[in-house]
Amino acid sequence: MQKITDFSQLDLTKQYTYADYLTWHFNERVELIKGWLYKMSPAPKRIHQKVEGIIFNKLFNFLESSKCEIYQSPFDVRLLKNRNDDNDKIYTVVQPDICVVCDEKKLDDAGCVGAPDLIVEVLSDSTAKKDYNEKFNLYEENAVKEYWIVNPATKTIEVFALENLNYKSLGLFSENEGEKYVVGQLFPDLKIELKTIFS
Repeated sequence: MQKITDFSQLDLTKQYTYADYLTWHFNERVELIKGWLYKMSPAPKRIHQKVEGIIFNKLFNFLESSKCEIYQSPFDVRLLKNRNDDNDKIYTVVQPDICVVCDEKKLDDAGCVGAPDLIVEVLSDSTAKKDYNEKFNLYEENAVKEYWIVNPATKTIEVFALENLNYKSLGLFSENEGEKYVVGQLFPDLKIELKTIFS
């Protein structure tokens, strides 16, 4: 397969696979969603990085003695229909801001194969629509157990948990509404103080 060294060599009207993705050697970061190419935004704003770093740190400390592992972007997550799909049958590769994987069989040298247990996406102006639409539907379809959408602009975190194969909102957590912590369903003992995230 031909090595691609410049983003301009790609045909944006064509669907690609993970096998294609492995031949791309350019600086731009991209994701594949059902074969369609999405160019990721340039380096996020400082507040995005700060909020992402704080949440990662809190989750890392909480999970330190558990069997779960936590990863931060850039980290490839290959979502697939069948466990043993070959690279040329995988049409989705995403790089969530943060993901937690509790099944070590899903981890290999290239990243994660299959759905992580928890995904956290921190919104930016250029990713908000994708995170609330394409990625929301994608994570739901692939049975990611919990999905957090973090909005630094409004200082809110919405938590979705999988219930009967559909996402149910566990709430929009906001310090402005008097809530002190963000809590999910997957790790009931985990409570992260909102003011430490958005201070």
